[in-house]
Amino acid sequence: MVFKDRRDAGRRLAAALEHLRTRHPFVLAIPRGGVVVGREIAASLQAPMDVIVPRKVRAPYNPELAIGAVAEGGAAFIDQDFAREVGSEYLEREIALQRAEIARRVQVYRGGRALPSLTGYTAIVVDDGIATGATIIAALRAVRTLGPDRLVAAVPVAPPEGVAHLARNADEVVCLSTPAFFHAVGQFYEDFTQVDDTEVVALLAAPPHPEA
Repeated sequence: MVFKDRRDAGRRLAAALEHLRTRHPFVLAIPRGGVVVGREIAASLQAPMDVIVPRKVRAPYNPELAIGAVAEGGAAFIDQDFAREVGSEYLEREIALQRAEIARRVQVYRGGRALPSLTGYTAIVVDDGIATGATIIAALRAVRTLGPDRLVAAVPVAPPEGVAHLARNADEVVCLSTPAFFHAVGQFYEDFTQVDDTEVVALLAAPPHPEA
């Protein structure tokens, strides 16, 4: 399955989440690309939307490789085998760096405002796809602390083992495609243009139900 762009992925994912329409859905999108996907879902389900901000913890020898992730509110997911390999000193520096970036993004996207209580809501944590799944797992753990009645992970595409990881951290996983051959999320999009902070802010400021 190949998506035209993130909006196309969001519309298709929204259709797969239709059963949650009456369960008081609240969309929590992961910046940056996940916000484009999440906006389509929130509009379709007529649900409120906000961001949840995680950051991957990078390997020292390969910044594209996640050895874990941290999220706002203190949630973390760290691969212990990698942690032993890189050492505690590096890990502490890298986590501090990523927490500083989380604080910057929370200020830009939400003006520093804390996330709301999700009691009574079905929280839907959305990204544009996962590879290792580290960042969305950290996000799920952060959202769980906000007390949702149900916690759902929703992504357009993920490797089979990634879905298995999500299933251990969410009450429900909705994933449209689980290809066996998986190199990077971008290979499953015709247009995977990078999303910047300006677009994220604009999407968050848009009316929640543009069809109304």
